[in-house]
Amino acid sequence: MGDNRQSFVHHALGGGPVADVLLWRRWCGSVTLLVSSTALWILFERAGYNVLSFIANVLLLLVVILFFWAKSASLLNRPLPPIPDMEVHEESVVKAADMVRVWINHVLMIAHDIAIGGNLKLFVKVAVGLWLISYVGSFCNFLTFIYMGILFSLSVPLLYDKYQDQIDDKLIIAQKVIQTQYRKIDDNILRKISRPLNKEKKTQ
Repeated sequence: MGDNRQSFVHHALGGGPVADVLLWRRWCGSVTLLVSSTALWILFERAGYNVLSFIANVLLLLVVILFFWAKSASLLNRPLPPIPDMEVHEESVVKAADMVRVWINHVLMIAHDIAIGGNLKLFVKVAVGLWLISYVGSFCNFLTFIYMGILFSLSVPLLYDKYQDQIDDKLIIAQKVIQTQYRKIDDNILRKISRPLNKEKKTQ
């Protein structure tokens, strides 16, 4: 049964190397991600280092090292830097474009349902979600928000993988409470608001 749970969580995360890192099955990758993200957060957030300056300095150092390595290799008859062919394949670009297109179409569909369709329930869900993001963003900047997301990604899937039964029980109870409250709001407020809107559309 434990294997089924682990395979379920692993499959839900994509079932690839990313899932292995998030579930700490690849300790080297997980530790590297945690340490590097923490170091970058401390560097930019606490030390006040500028992101643009950091990227420029790293690239400058890399270019200088590769340039002198190549020059010394030609003079000393040693192998050149082991750099692969720097080329973006067309398949990678097409896949990335397809993923972006799906997300953009999904956002446009939501906007269409709210603006044209007058979907009040969807409008409330989007408004609440955006308000929550704005509320969380008022306590931290974008870099801290990304760092918190990495910490949650490295902790929440692992905890759910270990304590799935207990978490599922709590989630079922929370879902029932949320559905009960949502039905009350839907019956008392949303339906009363949506009825006049539907009447106006019919008269037009």
